[in-house]
Amino acid sequence: MRILLCGYGSINTRVAQLAKERNHEIVGVLLKNDKPTPFPTYTLENINQLPDADVLIDFSNPELSLPMLASNINIPIVMATTGEKERLISSLHKKSEQSPVFYSANMSYGVHVLTEIIQYATPLLNNMDVELIERHHNKKVDAPSGTLIKILDAINKNRNVHPMYDRSKNKAERNQEEVGISVVRGGTIVGEHEVLFAGLDETIQIIHRAQSKDIFANGSIDVAEKLINKQNGFYTFSNL
Repeated sequence: MRILLCGYGSINTRVAQLAKERNHEIVGVLLKNDKPTPFPTYTLENINQLPDADVLIDFSNPELSLPMLASNINIPIVMATTGEKERLISSLHKKSEQSPVFYSANMSYGVHVLTEIIQYATPLLNNMDVELIERHHNKKVDAPSGTLIKILDAINKNRNVHPMYDRSKNKAERNQEEVGISVVRGGTIVGEHEVLFAGLDETIQIIHRAQSKDIFANGSIDVAEKLINKQNGFYTFSNL
């Protein structure tokens, strides 16, 4: 595949290396602001001059992703940017009329399986309190993570709950409609997501730990290899 990267942070740097090892070619990098990369670099100002590519892989931020989606790019798009979820999904649905697009807040297939497990377990553990904890490195900007929001959405499919972000402002006992959200930022933690079901005299913990950013990079390439053969439309792990 001829791959165009949107953003060139730590994960797309790994996408570039792993894509080469898998006999794919990086034809360029789209950035918000011009900076040196090992590949031809383009910005929003010259977005109409992008090279021919089979697919675009986006690990960037909404300030770059949203203008990119509003442009005339009409190749398959693998969207892994987090933040501004509603606006991103709305823009992707519009773009899906012209091209196949894929969206996931986490490119690990293991995290997709985690959300399926949570969706199955939630009604079985309906009498338990639920807490969500996510841990990431100290460079991550958005909070809570897109993956935590994905897990919360999975819970909400079978149980009507609302997030509680700061208990210090709520001087009352918790109720079962609350889901406590805890965010940890420190060191070089790649990514951990924990779902805690707490009941009477027992707890159940379901945890996913990313041990390398390569799971996200390889996951995006796996998706791209399938997406380029799809009809126009909006895809996730559930229908790809």
